[in-house]
Amino acid sequence: MKDVAAKPARRLRCAIYTRKSSEEGLDQEFNSLHAQREACEAYIASQKSEGWALVRDQYDDGGISGGTLERPALQRLLADIEDGLVDVVVVYKIDRLSRSLMDFSKLVEVFDRNSVTFVSVTQSFNTTTSMGRLTLNILLSFAQFEREVTAERIRDKVKASRMKGMWMGGPVPFGYDVRDRKLVVNPDEAAKVRMVFERFVEVGSATVLARDLRRDGFRNKQGTLINKGYLYRLLNNRVYRGEAVHKGVAYPGEHEAIVDARLWDQVHDIMGESPRKRANNSRTQTPALLKGLLFTATGAAMTPSSTKKATRRYRYYVSMDLLKNRETPEDGIPRRLPADTAETAVITEIRRVLRTPETTAQVIAALDREDIPEADAIDALQQFPKLWDQLFPGEQARIIQLLVRRVTVTDEGLVIDLRTDGIAGVMREMMTPRPLEAAE
Repeated sequence: MKDVAAKPARRLRCAIYTRKSSEEGLDQEFNSLHAQREACEAYIASQKSEGWALVRDQYDDGGISGGTLERPALQRLLADIEDGLVDVVVVYKIDRLSRSLMDFSKLVEVFDRNSVTFVSVTQSFNTTTSMGRLTLNILLSFAQFEREVTAERIRDKVKASRMKGMWMGGPVPFGYDVRDRKLVVNPDEAAKVRMVFERFVEVGSATVLARDLRRDGFRNKQGTLINKGYLYRLLNNRVYRGEAVHKGVAYPGEHEAIVDARLWDQVHDIMGESPRKRANNSRTQTPALLKGLLFTATGAAMTPSSTKKATRRYRYYVSMDLLKNRETPEDGIPRRLPADTAETAVITEIRRVLRTPETTAQVIAALDREDIPEADAIDALQQFPKLWDQLFPGEQARIIQLLVRRVTVTDEGLVIDLRTDGIAGVMREMMTPRPLEAAE
């Protein structure tokens, strides 16, 4: 009967990591790092039958504390582990890797993610065995407990500080500066904050106000033009009431208020109205998209108009013949059109035309004469429908004027005459450093 040859053990690439806290003695011919390495090499040699083999690279940190993970050799070892070049990490003692249980758990996470085990040769700690893995899990449980307790202490400290009205860091609100870890009023910015609150009371619409502020060049603390989202955050920031907020609960702050209670309440009474009601109120303050472009088949201009029923406002385009009581033929042509219906039809037609091969070819040819790459022109055409929904009403009206020559109302529907030569100009604007004004 033939003997069955034993299956050779899988080769395990072993990396030795050594560390010495002080630089004393590093210049000696034989120092602590050498002693650590010799012990580790001897242990690896004893495991040769298990397929262990020492890698050529050496990972030695001399004169570096174990209280940090920012060590050159350790970072190089972790990089090689991530690259799949190491199977086992061997150390003389566990504290050579780290003296911090928290840092040690971070290292183990890296090892575990890359299926790497590690061994401490003087402490019988070997995660290649079941007992070593059990010991490791116990250590990691304590590390997790320490993390959670530390997080609870931090949360309790933040809450206690907030309840005292203290500033706990983070982005500095527009209107304030930080001195000695406290908020102090910035007079110039504070005046702008009050102006924003007062204008919102006058306008009653964040969309309209954000458009006006962008037009006026209003910028945030980082120098960026504000958008509607930023405006809402500013109007809802209770810091301006002189309060510190924690978990939605406001406490009296140490800092000075910028907005008084009366003005704050006026703003938030308006914001408490339904969005539909505020939208209807603000719509009358925005330009009609088809103003000056819409005509009946008989040549009469159709002008924007609106009526209000209860709390809702309805917009129309009305023929000047009807407004001036002129006699009109019984031709079936409507003299009054719902504004939303007419504007939606025009926008839908523009989007359809932008998708046609003919328009794409015209735009590419026009922009090619300005050395604008074809790929950029195609991307602009594809992005326009998405950008349109983000534009302020005033900017939408301007674009319509560039793209539409005339819209004629007939008994069969709308006849839309587009300016195909204007499409390339709009696409060009989209690719300039200062893009179309979007209502973000």
